[in-house]
Amino acid sequence: MRKLSLVVVAAMLLATGNVIANDVKGENPTRNLSIQISEMLSENNFSEEHNDLTAQVRFTLNADGEIVVLSVSTKFDKMESFVKSKLNYQKVNLADVEEGKVYTIPVRIEA
Repeated sequence: MRKLSLVVVAAMLLATGNVIANDVKGENPTRNLSIQISEMLSENNFSEEHNDLTAQVRFTLNADGEIVVLSVSTKFDKMESFVKSKLNYQKVNLADVEEGKVYTIPVRIEA
């Protein structure tokens, strides 16, 4: 009986060690997407009087991995057209594209 409990404890330690050793952090696709969108929107020509503009952008990805902007919720009309023109049908680099999934991200542009 003692040998059996010793074998069970050893097996549990080996299993726990394997789980901890294989703790691989996968790439977060939403974070990656956010970074790519930030780069697309980095070049803007808003003046300093329009600093700290914010918006909520809802979009989806099509089968080709392109952004399709669904809506831009902001108080500044020029920002809405700017975001749509910069993002609509721009290809993003993602490993697994989930076609049709709706994403909502906050966007802030500082002059």
